[in-house]
Amino acid sequence: MAVTEQKKSLLKKIISIILGFGPGIFAIGYTIGTGSVTSMIVAGSKFGMQLLWVLFLSCLFSGILMFAYGNYALITEETALYGFKKHLKFGKTLAILIIVGITFGQWNSLMGILGISSNIIFEILNTNFEGLSAFKYESVLTIAIVIMVVFYLLMLVGKYTFFEKILIIFVSIMGLSFFLSFFFVQPHSVDVIKGLIPTIPDVPGGKMLVAAFVGTTMASATFLSRPLFVKGKGWTRDNLKQQKKDSITAAILIFVISGAIMAVAAGALFYDGKEVTQVLDMANTLEPVAGKWAVSIFFFGALSAGLSSIFPCLLIAPLLIADYQSGTLDTNSRQFRIITAIACLVALIGPAFGANPIEIQILSQVFNVFVLPIVILGIILMLSSKKVMKDYKTSLGVYIGMYAALFFSLVISYNGILALLDYL
Repeated sequence: MAVTEQKKSLLKKIISIILGFGPGIFAIGYTIGTGSVTSMIVAGSKFGMQLLWVLFLSCLFSGILMFAYGNYALITEETALYGFKKHLKFGKTLAILIIVGITFGQWNSLMGILGISSNIIFEILNTNFEGLSAFKYESVLTIAIVIMVVFYLLMLVGKYTFFEKILIIFVSIMGLSFFLSFFFVQPHSVDVIKGLIPTIPDVPGGKMLVAAFVGTTMASATFLSRPLFVKGKGWTRDNLKQQKKDSITAAILIFVISGAIMAVAAGALFYDGKEVTQVLDMANTLEPVAGKWAVSIFFFGALSAGLSSIFPCLLIAPLLIADYQSGTLDTNSRQFRIITAIACLVALIGPAFGANPIEIQILSQVFNVFVLPIVILGIILMLSSKKVMKDYKTSLGVYIGMYAALFFSLVISYNGILALLDYL
């Protein structure tokens, strides 16, 4: 009896920890979607653990920037773009550039996310219903339409706590799925250590993947939306320590889950010289070494990653526009419903044209890096202003981290330009 009670209390503790997760759950939802999963799998299959250093730096800087944006919101009680427009000399232009740049990147990403998620569901159905493969295009498009209709209807519920609970479910399933897959296949420990030494693969597509890595892991949308989610959670200046803990936890979880995905791909594919070019490759190439159970678990994780990203991607444009206008988001407004409806239609472009979702996803992540330096520079200027921050002083360590992040983002943006020139 006592053992049963202990098990119940342990389960309650685990559930309370998961449900107690703050706005960081949105950071994981934005970051570890099919964009991240695709980038990690393609990189792991092509280069093993060679790009682990990029992932580590991206997560480190992400944690610092989440903390910086969250603190700004709690101290000033303002959101980011509204603050830029109000306090910076060229803030209005800066804010508009950020809105356009991030919306373009996130809506492109949404196309890839929907394409991959629809393909995964199709492959699951195809294994159970013979003859469905003859109608692949029609099936994938129908699945994509159903997904977007369901998510749009869920968006109309329009409450922060509702979005948070759904994301917690998807992110928990995703994390558990990838950890279970990791136990089936692992890379060599020496390769993991070597992966922390900075090198860029000198092969076609190497620069593109480095840029995609940063674009998906160090996502501008994650930082800019943080003040709105912090406010949505109801946090105030009294929650500064909680905000710090939430930022650190989110960054660590992003690194661990993303690293596990890359490790699974490296262990299962890289050593056998197999690469991922189609959605089905993600799972089918795992089967010989991991068996059908691992394939099912991995597919389920990839699907959860995709579905956990659709909410944040649909939310980003209305979030940024509302932020710019007044610093508050009204999820029941006509503006919110129209913008999210447009985002849903844009998402269907990829599946409608039958485009390769993996290529769309990698390219969309590369575009995300170009707005990143502006987003980092903006928060540095805001935190440096005594007029804005008043009696609050940001620590030297955070400033060093932000300037290092700015330098890193400029290097990666340059690398992204070279990658796109090579691609075109």
